[in-house]
Amino acid sequence: MFIQTETTPNPATLKFIPGRAVMTEGTAQFASADAAEGKSPLAQRLFGVDGVTGVFLGGDFISVTKEGAQDWFQLKPSILAAIMEHYTSGRPVMLTQAAPSSGEAAEGDSETVAAIKELIETRVRPAVAQDGGDIIFEHFEDGVVYLQMHGACSGCPSSTATLKAGIENMLRHYIPEVVEVRAL
Repeated sequence: MFIQTETTPNPATLKFIPGRAVMTEGTAQFASADAAEGKSPLAQRLFGVDGVTGVFLGGDFISVTKEGAQDWFQLKPSILAAIMEHYTSGRPVMLTQAAPSSGEAAEGDSETVAAIKELIETRVRPAVAQDGGDIIFEHFEDGVVYLQMHGACSGCPSSTATLKAGIENMLRHYIPEVVEVRAL
């Protein structure tokens, strides 16, 4: 098994690409070993590596966040070994079903909310996934779009610039009702 690694805009997060599906549906984020317990054997195994503080599971990648003082040069071999051990064990990535994203248009959505969700699903999420993260639509109120940031996006120094210069400008261009974008 060959696992590729990619840096992300967040220096505390590295993206691992195992060359096979990680999540068949949705995404999952874990901020601690306790949060992963009983839900994801892969995330639990990764939290067994000293210095790992967060795990995000995407469609075909795993983003791992490290403790600030740790060095990737020292952590990376242990993380690669944990991922390989997991896949060779034959255990599932998840024991429970991942929470569905709220990105797909729902029956009761207004035209504005449906348009916002469509743009986020088709333009924003794929780009953000390339950087090892995810952005989920939460709600739209009084001209403000509220989004949740996951994976490499959570705590990333450039996330504010991505929200304001990228996502907010695009949404305002296509949807005049949008005046601002905020992260929750």
